[in-house]
Amino acid sequence: MTTYNDEIKELVRERYGARAQRVIELSPVVEHGDGEHTDGCGCDVSASCCGPEDLEHAMRLYNDGQLAGLPAESIAASAGCGNPTALAGLQQGERVLDLGSGGGIDCFLSAQQVGETGHVTGLDMTPSMLELARKNQANLGLTNVEFVQGEMESMPLPSDSYDVIISNCVVCLSPDKDAVFSESFRVLAPGGRIHLSDVLALSAEGPAVTDAESWVACAAGAEYHETYIDRMRRAGFEEIEINGEGVEFWDESDKATYTNTASFKVTARKPL
Repeated sequence: MTTYNDEIKELVRERYGARAQRVIELSPVVEHGDGEHTDGCGCDVSASCCGPEDLEHAMRLYNDGQLAGLPAESIAASAGCGNPTALAGLQQGERVLDLGSGGGIDCFLSAQQVGETGHVTGLDMTPSMLELARKNQANLGLTNVEFVQGEMESMPLPSDSYDVIISNCVVCLSPDKDAVFSESFRVLAPGGRIHLSDVLALSAEGPAVTDAESWVACAAGAEYHETYIDRMRRAGFEEIEINGEGVEFWDESDKATYTNTASFKVTARKPL
């Protein structure tokens, strides 16, 4: 029996899959030797499920030094609302898990930081996103990254196996955040930490839009920070901190509609 949660998840899979497929099928974005990128493929970045409205805005989430040398396709497919690798403080040798890894941009940035002795796993439920990420990985020649198909509510990953979890505007898409945080706690090693960029509601009233399309746009699934923190605390996390990033969101289909949501940085730790 199909539930509303199942419908939401399938719609998210469909939209993000279509986004990845456009990048795969259309002629590639041109990457210049000076690190600059131009959109040579006609990718409709404005059709993102959440996050920046164009490639230029997407690139502003990351500094020039971070993006240099990355496949432009991984940037074009990005639908993030922040830069979790900038706040994770990754160290050489750490094991990193990226929830909803998409085209792989945050995985590749993490791989650079953890080095050859570290390892990065990208988890995504969308086959075409995984296809794109693996293509981008092959272009980079990275051997310390792998991409796994699965859902963050039920991760096909061993317990106590990661030092750090990152995620970029993905937890808000889940209709079962308790399961996401419970699974995140399970797969983190004792003392491990979680660093999220996510969309939260700005008041206890919650998001101003609640339809299925707004779920895909990361608005309807946004929760007030007290609710979000309570879910993380019940999962077992400690030292939970939420800080606003100052980026507020409007309805994609009606630019005059304020969604009462904004991007936030979330950090927490699993006890030793």
